[in-house]
Amino acid sequence: MTDSSPYTPPAIWQWNKESGGKFASINRPIAGATHDKELPVGRHPLQLYSLATPNGVKVTVMLEELLALGHSGAEYDAWLIPINEGAQFSSGFVAVNPNSKIPALMDRSGAEPVRVFESGAILLYLAEKFGAFVPTDPARRAECLSWLFWQMGSAPFLGGGFGHFYAYAPEKYEYPINRYAMESKRQMDVLNQRLAAHEYLAGSEYTVADMAAWPWYGALAKGQLYEAGEFLQVHEYTHVVRWADQIAQRPAVQRGRKVNRTWGEPASQLHERHEASDFDTKTQDKLSPGS
Repeated sequence: MTDSSPYTPPAIWQWNKESGGKFASINRPIAGATHDKELPVGRHPLQLYSLATPNGVKVTVMLEELLALGHSGAEYDAWLIPINEGAQFSSGFVAVNPNSKIPALMDRSGAEPVRVFESGAILLYLAEKFGAFVPTDPARRAECLSWLFWQMGSAPFLGGGFGHFYAYAPEKYEYPINRYAMESKRQMDVLNQRLAAHEYLAGSEYTVADMAAWPWYGALAKGQLYEAGEFLQVHEYTHVVRWADQIAQRPAVQRGRKVNRTWGEPASQLHERHEASDFDTKTQDKLSPGS
């Protein structure tokens, strides 16, 4: 910390400098495209534009799970959107998601293309399209959707709150780190208590609620987010750890987390996915450095 003096907000906020931090170069207070560029379109019904952040992994896991169930209509092309380079601000991407966040999906299976943005909306759209991973019984469906939307409302406090101030902010400040560490641990306790009594979040069935929560809270429970495992003592949430390990063993999950991934071990990276065989032939360990 270079300046411990209190900050007094001005009467009117002005965007006159970058705020610093890992993503400062792509942060701005206005929406819309910064440049003209069309998105590529492959041959499959579903076109996904994404990156393997937790929100992106939700959708690739869902698609791989649908394919594993035999839903051939869930075949998809996954195109890489490098958000650190501002690719999400292209005219083509903004046309699919005016909020300029990954993931974004175009369904071209019908007479007119359908756009879907926001990861939770994509999961629910796919679940309803293929009749899978959301219970049909009203009470069990309500439980599933409650946990799905719990994740959508809670994860911003983990990522944009704790993750930002603990890992990405240009300086460390005690108050925001304490505030969001407390909230992150509270959320983990919510999950731990639920999973102490139930195999999955919605009950005995694996659903979109698990697919939504696992990339965030499963990774946190395994110490894979923000290098904060020791700080948050995540090993104490034993039921979340059990659930995280159980889901990680699913073959479709193992495939889905590789898609649009550009970091980690080369064998874990499949930058783009266009065919099921790409997992065997086009991960980065199989490609030459210039590919």
